[in-house]
Amino acid sequence: MEIDYCKFPDELLYDSEGFIWLKKENDLARIGITSIYSAFAGKVSSVKFKDVRDVEKGKGVCSIESPTHFSIVKVPIKGKVVNVNSALLKNPWLINDSPYGDGWFALIEPSQLAVDEKDLFTVQNAQEKFLAQIKQLRIRCFAAFPDHEMFGIGVECAMVLAKLNDLMMKIPAGDVVHIVSDDPTTPLEMRRWAEQSRQKIIEIRKEDKLYHVVVRKER
Repeated sequence: MEIDYCKFPDELLYDSEGFIWLKKENDLARIGITSIYSAFAGKVSSVKFKDVRDVEKGKGVCSIESPTHFSIVKVPIKGKVVNVNSALLKNPWLINDSPYGDGWFALIEPSQLAVDEKDLFTVQNAQEKFLAQIKQLRIRCFAAFPDHEMFGIGVECAMVLAKLNDLMMKIPAGDVVHIVSDDPTTPLEMRRWAEQSRQKIIEIRKEDKLYHVVVRKER
């Protein structure tokens, strides 16, 4: 399901805040953070796992840090930590780029799942809660998590594109840029720019009077 552009896979269970997800895998449970948490934290720069075997419900298994955020990832169940995602130590950005896939945190053997899951929700049952949380935290989700932000309010799109070209020369291939503009010609001009520059537009959408464009550097 998609709630205000933020994705929540139907097959997962979620905590009441919409921050943590849980996926049942036979006798184990995989844990990760949601698109709400990922967007709120910003681009994650480091992950540190705690040296714990037995974990209580509501206790942390690791910490995550970005240039503007630090927090502890708390598990919604009690159990034994079977495995942690060590790939995050070298590639913490997986948390943002793939929060429901390669960005998972821990694999846990639950000790009282029948009890703990009473405090978890399907996305269908928590849709209104999640929408309220998104609005409260001013979360904005995109099809790809931005590495860079550009704001061109009150200026022509041509000026924004000139700055975008400068940025594209400095960043590596694969980086994602989020552009915000109030110029009504933005959709047309951005598509022309993408065709000429051979870069990829991932998403264009309008919210109120602002256009949000997400592009990925291809080369």
